[in-house]
Amino acid sequence: QVQLVESGGGLVQAGGSPRLSCAASRRTVTTYTMGWFRQAPGKEREFVAAINWSGGSAYYADSVKGRFTLSRDYAKNTVWLQMDSLKPEDTAVYYCAASAAVAVTSVPQYNYWGQGTQVTVSS
Repeated sequence: QVQLVESGGGLVQAGGSPRLSCAASRRTVTTYTMGWFRQAPGKEREFVAAINWSGGSAYYADSVKGRFTLSRDYAKNTVWLQMDSLKPEDTAVYYCAASAAVAVTSVPQYNYWGQGTQVTVSS
């Protein structure tokens, strides 16, 4: 059973740089593609960033490219989402997710989800 637990959200001022964490159950980070999604009120859940279990660089949604950075630590079985230059439109619940596939950016392609962490950006 894969378990994902996000943390690090909260109220942030525009331009701030919080870091979200996703603690995964044993070996998840090494055997699953790890992704971050977000869902704003009244909107569908959307892809933010991911990194394949097979290696390679992280890939990002255009809306966050250059501002967000995904990283992972195999030993700690944790992935992080460093968010820089936050904007009010980044306000959403952020979810960590795991997929058995690679190069995946859509919600149905992910098998496991965390409970989400709220990020609210004030202007």
